[in-house]
Amino acid sequence: MHLLLPALMALAIGLMLPLQGLVNARLGAQIGGPIVAAFVSFLVGTVLLGAYLLLTRTPLAIGGAGKLPPWIWTGGLLGALYVACFTLLMPRLGAASLVCLAILGQVSASLLFDHFGVLQEPRRADPVRIAGAILMIVGVLMVAAPWRKPPSAAEIAAAPPAP
Repeated sequence: MHLLLPALMALAIGLMLPLQGLVNARLGAQIGGPIVAAFVSFLVGTVLLGAYLLLTRTPLAIGGAGKLPPWIWTGGLLGALYVACFTLLMPRLGAASLVCLAILGQVSASLLFDHFGVLQEPRRADPVRIAGAILMIVGVLMVAAPWRKPPSAAEIAAAPPAP
């Protein structure tokens, strides 16, 4: 039971990611493209996190920040790249394909990071975990279906509206 709440929280976060991508893609179409939308997304997030820190009076322990290795600051760069690319690719690939491909990339990288102990203690990529990744590849292929031709604009326009 002790992992139920964290698992449900992770599920909720996963449910929000496609919505964030769809919202940012729509925002980008209205205000100047995916990079502008990613910037606005990070700006809104920064303001909200700043307000939270102020309201909770959370101390910032940044006194020794200058002594940290340069790579430690790449989290923001990686996050910006992720959000910008997600926003750019959402209208091209669709929510389901993009999310499946992104999750496949995350699972693949996570298995390698675990196995080789990147920034953490190693956790072996055993046959069961590798089989799970292979099943993910099959699932991604079924959802993304790269062999299917996407519908044309005329086919989309002729389709009846969803109920």
